[in-house]
Amino acid sequence: MPAMAQTTTPPAQTGQEQGATDQASSGDIVVTGTLFRDSNATSSSPLTTLTTETLQRANITTVNDAIRSVSADSAGSISTGFRNGFSAGGAAVSLRGLGVSSTVVLIDGLRSANFPLNDDGHNAYVDLNSIPFSIIDKVDVLKDGASSLYGADAIGGVVNLITKKHFTGLEGSVQGGTTGKGDGSHYRATATAGFGDYQAKGWNFYVNGEYTYDGYITNNSRGYPFNTLDLTPSGLTDRNRNDDSLTTANPQAVVTRVTQSDLNNPLAGQVGTPLTNQYQLLNPNACPFGTFTVTTGAAQGTGCKHNLADEYNIIQPKQQRYSGTGRLSVRLNDQIEAYATGSFSRSEVSIKGTPAAIRATQPFGGSPSLASSNPGIVLPVYVCSAGINCATAADRRLNPNNPYAAANAATPAQGAARIYYLFGDIPGGSDRYVNVYRATAGATGTFGDGFGFRVEGVYARDDFAVTQHGFINIQGLLSAINTGAYNFVNPDQNTAAVRNQISPDVTTKSYSTTAALDASITKALLQLPGGDLNLAIGGQLRRETLLNRNQNASLAFYGLNTSSATGRHTVSAAFFEINAPLLSTLNLNVSGRYDHYSEGYNHFSPKVAVKFTPIEQIAFRATYSEGFRAPTFAESNPGSSYAGFSSFTPPASFVAAHPGNSAYTTSYNIGSGAQGNPNVAPEVSRSVTLGTIFRPTKWLNFSVDYYNIKKSNLIVSGPLRAEAIAAYYSKTNSADGCTALAAVGAGYSCNVVDAPDPSNPNALPRLLVLNVPFVNANYQVSSGLDFQVSANVPLADGVRFISRLDVTDVFRLDLVTPAGVVQKYAGTLGPYELSSGGGTPRIRGNWQNTLEVGKYSLTATTYYVGRIKQVAADEITPVNGVIDLSCKNSLSPGQTGANQCYVRPFIYVDLNAGVEVSDKFRFFVNVQNLLNAHAPLAAGAYTSNPNYLSSWHYAGLVGRNFSAGASFKF
Repeated sequence: MPAMAQTTTPPAQTGQEQGATDQASSGDIVVTGTLFRDSNATSSSPLTTLTTETLQRANITTVNDAIRSVSADSAGSISTGFRNGFSAGGAAVSLRGLGVSSTVVLIDGLRSANFPLNDDGHNAYVDLNSIPFSIIDKVDVLKDGASSLYGADAIGGVVNLITKKHFTGLEGSVQGGTTGKGDGSHYRATATAGFGDYQAKGWNFYVNGEYTYDGYITNNSRGYPFNTLDLTPSGLTDRNRNDDSLTTANPQAVVTRVTQSDLNNPLAGQVGTPLTNQYQLLNPNACPFGTFTVTTGAAQGTGCKHNLADEYNIIQPKQQRYSGTGRLSVRLNDQIEAYATGSFSRSEVSIKGTPAAIRATQPFGGSPSLASSNPGIVLPVYVCSAGINCATAADRRLNPNNPYAAANAATPAQGAARIYYLFGDIPGGSDRYVNVYRATAGATGTFGDGFGFRVEGVYARDDFAVTQHGFINIQGLLSAINTGAYNFVNPDQNTAAVRNQISPDVTTKSYSTTAALDASITKALLQLPGGDLNLAIGGQLRRETLLNRNQNASLAFYGLNTSSATGRHTVSAAFFEINAPLLSTLNLNVSGRYDHYSEGYNHFSPKVAVKFTPIEQIAFRATYSEGFRAPTFAESNPGSSYAGFSSFTPPASFVAAHPGNSAYTTSYNIGSGAQGNPNVAPEVSRSVTLGTIFRPTKWLNFSVDYYNIKKSNLIVSGPLRAEAIAAYYSKTNSADGCTALAAVGAGYSCNVVDAPDPSNPNALPRLLVLNVPFVNANYQVSSGLDFQVSANVPLADGVRFISRLDVTDVFRLDLVTPAGVVQKYAGTLGPYELSSGGGTPRIRGNWQNTLEVGKYSLTATTYYVGRIKQVAADEITPVNGVIDLSCKNSLSPGQTGANQCYVRPFIYVDLNAGVEVSDKFRFFVNVQNLLNAHAPLAAGAYTSNPNYLSSWHYAGLVGRNFSAGASFKF
């Protein structure tokens, strides 16, 4: 719904200078949180406004950095640095820690299309990286429930990106830089050209172009501890296992002799104890980092040393974005103004990853012929032509990849070689492309006896394509093994054709659209003691579609994402707002919205806001609102499904039952598969804020606001997942384990159970994937305090000190499960299953200080993230209904005390210096992370992001970062 009232930022601070936006002269003012434009409506909700000057002082040049700098962004936030997962390369905001799908992102008060690929397989959001930044005039972040005006998903709040309305002349900027390590180069160029004096001629047209580029940053370049899972130098446990385990795949193949029951099927290897405990390298002379030797246990022999995180992982993907925008504004007559905009943006993200491995277990979801109970893949004694029976073929020949072939030529069933291998000659990763098309048009004005109106339409489409590299095609691999086409001894000798046979690129296209028509009418009804009583009514019609195709629909590839989502619906809504200045000191605002979804559910969302200003220097404000979040297509459409994987450490009883095979009992990724449930209902919320604004002088004001949000009917997948997994592992065989798992609740079941441990075939096998349902769980509570301080102090003629503080203290972020168990997340790594597993910092904030002396300015912005306890309630099994969040349940491997239980606080400072050479030119230099503060060790983080939290500590991974640039305007 279009928002069109006033901002809490005084005009003097909005950066309206020559050549910039002149909203004040237009009927086209866009403001967040109310429908009224020229009235005495005032903001009763906490609102953070990032002006052009604020962003320029901090050298913020992307929408993502602007919004995520706001302290209210919390758990579930997605950063560009999270290179893995469903939404790698995307970025999103999660106000109040309620998830990216509970924050509405608007452009000039209108919605845009969601990113086609849902985060964690089901959370919908607008990709911040796809929004051009140089057309943004300011950013409003409304930190309060706003479903009464904006409809679904505004539970946590609203981000409104307000663009330039009119522009004349020519302006632009260029900027470039690199990190202190000489990598991660970044470039940016913008240009805006405008024609037509809107005030004099009644029309204005401008066009804008923007280009940005960011280069790779590797884990290798940042060194310990961000390039390894071996934390023994820090007194913790080695989670890497590539230096001491013969059964962990690396780019030099290791084999051991086993039996093969079907000589034509590489999946028909032996189940049970191998014929020998001796493991050997296929090519002992090809170890680039040296060797290691194991002389005890079930797997003995010599292997190649490797540190896969150091060799293959990246911290920052390569990304380039370019966009073009045009806007035409026309004054049709003295009462009516109209506009039309069009924009196109393209984002290209290139991600490198670890190569794929010879799968150690049966293919996930493969055809019945491939899903036999086997421990992995074997190299047969004989190879032969494609389609020929290798057991009897006349042209069969000894397998050059199998070192046991010659000795077992007469007994081929006894000479198969079980192989552990990483396809180092086939690069892993992905290339992602997002094209966003967006068009808007509207008219605003007055008619009749004091009526105001606004009519606006928007159409937006996100086209997404991802090309996956390095995933292994099951049939292609089996054929290459049977024919001997792939050279495992010396992979460098493989041809491009063979590599393509085993790992062809997979390109998948998806899209999402949004089309909406909004209209509203306003009228001053009567005079109250404090001013006009204003009424606004309006309606909206919105159509949304999504087609997120399954990248692995045929289940032909190992490990490739099988998530998909599809759907379409129509939303119709009616809304109203009443603003009543009851007294000159007391303002009452009441609003409400009724939404109807074509799926069949309806919701009414009311809001009441009060602001009391007993004296000019102080004001008190309070709001009560109710809201809702509609189920995403992934959550509600039976044609949608996903499988998410997260790290899991088997219990001690399981480890004890599997002696001598550490590779089988170490931490691994366990999958949760869910399917859309048409019976899920919308989430509902109630939100309360209480605050005060204190302005003792003209140059100083600060505010403090308490918020408390309760979100009920939570749509979650597998709320009893931890209990279900624990039930499985409480048994001694898979049949009993699966029965116990299913007994936890409806919709829970075993999906894929691992093959038996070859060293302990009678012990309980690992659980690989379990089915979990989408359900409406109990409720979630988020509460805390926001602090904001701003000062603009004239020190002398031409000398000014400007300061801005933004801090959020999270008191609670609690999830209550259907069983009544309270999962407490504030100040911990939980929710571990949400987005990047970045956790919930209890305290987060930034403090910007600027000294302006004539044409010179110097700004230091300090960022703070509080310490985080390395426990996660969603990873801990309750005992008697209580979750123990003590350090004994730390996710830090082998932690030895409280000093290893916490991720220490993180503080870093950005410095930006600028000089106005003339009215037309400005030069600046910027140093991000001036003191080169290192990201704190987060040993409990996802193993894919070794030992760091990309959501909160990214600047400490990049390190000191230099840039310089210039801007001009004519």
